Amino acid sequence: MHVRTRLPAVGAAVLLAATAALTAPTAAHAANLITDPGFESGSLTGWSCSGGLGSVVSTPVHAGSRALAGAASASDNAKCVRTVAVLPNTTYSLSGWVRGSYVYLGVTGAGSTWTSSPSAYTQLAVSFTTGASQTSAEVYLNGWYGQGTYYADDVSLDGPGGGTPDTQAPTAPGAPAGTGKTSSTVSLSWTASTDNVGVAGYDVYSAGAKVATTTGTGTTATVTGLTASTAYTFTVKARDAAGNTSAASGPVTVTTDAGGGTGTGFKQAAPYLYNGWGNPPAATTVMNATGVKWFTMAFILSSGGCNPAWDGQRALAGGVDQSTINAVRAAGGDVVPSIGGWSGNKLGPNCATVADLAGAYQKVIDAYGLKAVDVDIENTDEFENNAVQDRIVGALKLVKQNNPGLRTILTFGTGTTGPTAAGNRLIEQSKALGADIDVFTIMPFDFGNASTDMYASTVSAAEGLKAKLKSTFGWDDATAYAHLGISGMNGVSDNQEVTTVQNWTGIRDWANSHHIARLAFWSVNRDRGCAGGGLAENCSGIAQSDWQFTSITAGFTG
Repeated sequence: MHVRTRLPAVGAAVLLAATAALTAPTAAHAANLITDPGFESGSLTGWSCSGGLGSVVSTPVHAGSRALAGAASASDNAKCVRTVAVLPNTTYSLSGWVRGSYVYLGVTGAGSTWTSSPSAYTQLAVSFTTGASQTSAEVYLNGWYGQGTYYADDVSLDGPGGGTPDTQAPTAPGAPAGTGKTSSTVSLSWTASTDNVGVAGYDVYSAGAKVATTTGTGTTATVTGLTASTAYTFTVKARDAAGNTSAASGPVTVTTDAGGGTGTGFKQAAPYLYNGWGNPPAATTVMNATGVKWFTMAFILSSGGCNPAWDGQRALAGGVDQSTINAVRAAGGDVVPSIGGWSGNKLGPNCATVADLAGAYQKVIDAYGLKAVDVDIENTDEFENNAVQDRIVGALKLVKQNNPGLRTILTFGTGTTGPTAAGNRLIEQSKALGADIDVFTIMPFDFGNASTDMYASTVSAAEGLKAKLKSTFGWDDATAYAHLGISGMNGVSDNQEVTTVQNWTGIRDWANSHHIARLAFWSVNRDRGCAGGGLAENCSGIAQSDWQFTSITAGFTG
């Protein structure tokens, strides 16, 4: 296949191909026909991007909290299009803010404009006039071959909407359910409404007042500014772009917490970075490109007996690992070391007692003044060994008691519907031993079937973990979610499953809407595109831009 890399001529400027109408065109009215123009819903509803290379990111943005990212490659310009109803013989104005090298904004068959400014958002604008019988227009954005990811935000198509005036209201949404709460907030979700044209957003009401509003098709919202220990009743109404409003949903009553909520208060977006493998990138390069602040650094193993070392070889003090941690902290971030993993000589089996293992963990904590520590408990030597399971849980209990404020994380494998027998035992023993683990993180991949739907299976596994935490600890939904983490695998897994950019964006959005504690993936080393490359240590095996999964993960706020 011929790879197109040549850049457009600077003199190309704006191309207009609209045919002059027989009568004078109608002037456009000031109304934006692009629903969710700033991508604030977190989805690409209405847009279709070539090669599946479009995603919604949280940085960089022009305004608000979201923007479109198009991962243009050497063979695909990541063209994103949407069709809008228009009136014949009418002049419209299209504009948008873009960032990146050679980014185009235009209307198919009617005109385009572009910018070569790579480092800051620039506004593009183009006008066009519809034909005498034209009733739809295709708006598009695209980058240029080989020029990397472009970004777009606040897209506007000003003019009168096409077709017969819409007077039909959406159906009433389903009654909301409370999915999380603190002393001052309540999070809600509900079943979507339907509409003859399309739902433009939802409004949440309490005591007759509008207390939250959404745009797009998302069906979650968080109401803020509430009073502790107070019962609130909420209903939801849907609205369409024409301003038609549905009847109210059924009600739900939620009582806010007393004095600060039931969760851990701990939120961490921390993809794995491994200095011992896979052409490791400079952590600060990734931080600057994506906005991520935390990394989970792998792996602490045994260097012989009960002595911790990076990969069982590199000393805690000095060396590349110490330098990486220093650089991350100097850039305003932090790290959580991961102890264990699938392979290698691990501390759990080598430390003879709970106290010995806690002492090994303490050496790692003291070496870096840690705020959090993760034990990745896997394989038959640790995860499926009851004595070692108990030793690890007991050691985490001790270090948490000896280090006030330290957060403890257990990371382990899962089935598609929740923890396996070994995972269930690990959770039960954490309760029985009083370990006060902050986050139970599942690794929802390597399920054994290459055709697995990775979004659906990840959500199903997380819901299964939530149910287990509830039944074991007696927690409500919100508290269970607040002790739950997800650690995925970007691109192609060991079992040839594929987690796409769209899958991971959906998982991130699900994690945010359910207010879980932690989101990670294996690994930043692999967060580079190599479509068709299969399982590799330095790329994902799929088409993506560099650090795209990290950028999505950085949008996790819990």
